[in-house]
Amino acid sequence: MKNVLSILCITTIFLFSGCSKSDDSDASDGSVVVQIKVKSDWNQWGFNQSKNMVSPEKEISHDFDPGEMDFETEVIDMATTKDVKWVAKLGSQSYGNVTVANGHVLIGTNNDSPRDPKHKGDRGVLMCFDEKTAALKWQMVALKLGAGKVSDWEYLGICSSPNIDGDRVYIVTNKCEVMCLDLAGLANGNQGYQDEGQYTSGPGNAPLTLGPLDADILWIYDMRVELGVFPHNITSSSVLIVGDKLFATTSNGQDWSHVNIPAPRAPTLICLDKNSGELIGEEGAGISSRILHCNWSSPGYAKVSDAEMVLFGAGDGFCYGFNPYPVKDEDGYGILPELWRVDCNPPEHKYKNGKDGALIKYPRANGQSEIIASPVFYKNKAYVLVGQDPEHGEGVGCLTCIDVTQRGDITKTGGIIWQNKEIERSISTCAISDDLVFAADYTGRLFCIDANTGEKYWAHDTMSSIWASPMVVDGKVYLGTEDGTMVILKAQKKLEVVNEIDMGAAIYSSAIASNGVLYIGTMSHLFAISSE
Repeated sequence: MKNVLSILCITTIFLFSGCSKSDDSDASDGSVVVQIKVKSDWNQWGFNQSKNMVSPEKEISHDFDPGEMDFETEVIDMATTKDVKWVAKLGSQSYGNVTVANGHVLIGTNNDSPRDPKHKGDRGVLMCFDEKTAALKWQMVALKLGAGKVSDWEYLGICSSPNIDGDRVYIVTNKCEVMCLDLAGLANGNQGYQDEGQYTSGPGNAPLTLGPLDADILWIYDMRVELGVFPHNITSSSVLIVGDKLFATTSNGQDWSHVNIPAPRAPTLICLDKNSGELIGEEGAGISSRILHCNWSSPGYAKVSDAEMVLFGAGDGFCYGFNPYPVKDEDGYGILPELWRVDCNPPEHKYKNGKDGALIKYPRANGQSEIIASPVFYKNKAYVLVGQDPEHGEGVGCLTCIDVTQRGDITKTGGIIWQNKEIERSISTCAISDDLVFAADYTGRLFCIDANTGEKYWAHDTMSSIWASPMVVDGKVYLGTEDGTMVILKAQKKLEVVNEIDMGAAIYSSAIASNGVLYIGTMSHLFAISSE
């Protein structure tokens, strides 16, 4: 009877959890033990609204081989791979992170390996693949702004991670637009926006004739036109969706001089109606007037008791908490109320004497930084790293743990629980599992830090620069490097390297795990890895 009850209970869990059954074994008491293999979509940057890149998946491959590539054709010889389910060719530069949902796999890249001859030249591209077969379902192709490196750097493509919400996709394009797309593409007809052909060909040109392998745009919100935003180098952020509201970073920044801010009153964070694309709110904290370089950090979400907040790492080096419900100001504009702010740069990284006084000139290696990483919400705290554009090189940094229950400017009033200054400049978002923070710096080190005290347990030097963010899955940390190595370590207090795998090309995006598959995007290829 005991065995029957055990089987009934496990079967109930299996049927209602959305998981798949792995192997059966007999326990010492005679009952049947069934291991449940968790499977889940990864539909947005950071896995979920907390932006904590910790996957519930199990049995993810850590001993794979990406195979050999023909350098003339850039084709991977699948016979030389191990545990590789499929490989999809991308452009020549791919910085966008993979998202997976509803049988679709999406990633941003450029057009340097065109999938369709009618789309010619340097473009930003969002590719959508079939999750099982890697067949191209559709692609969204965006022209360049024509401003060169100052606002839309050549060949960077689309750097935003798409957010898949039901049958819709939300992306920030290289043209400083927030865009809503139909997940099915044009294969099921053209809904919403009707001028995709003209959008793709550009003003003054004859509209392109598009087909079922092209994207179906539902709406576009142009942040340059509507808000006067001046993106610096590239528009790069991923949207946050909370209910029917969409939050996006504008990438407002400096011009070519790296001194002048063309749009000091433009917002750095906005709120749109996700269904219509209508602007319903923006931050009113005056961040743009204090920009050190640009605003590239993607927002996150937190809820503490009944208090909801959008977490935002800003271009002035402060982390903010905003109420996600806009209120009207005296002019009738929707403003996101500021709940708290914290200066994430220690005084000794800002001032020559370590106190208020003469500022250390930006972007000096011993000086302050902006925030590029996403703030991560974990157990009523926010964790965020400071850093600078990789072009600026290495320099001092800081990981800050923030008490998000406080209000006001809480920099000097107990809002900072701890800071770790051993870590240097970082553009990576940290991952937190079992009270351990895994954080990487641009210098090339992966740190394991106590989430409660800030104590460092270990630091592993990958011997390469790091752009990607660590991802924790099945008790292991996966982290790609600029040298093209996927480093895999145990997610524990003791340093233990599991494997180091040469992927054959630089890795600038972050690995994810979804539905039993590990996805790794290199500059030129997307690998779907599974031992099944």
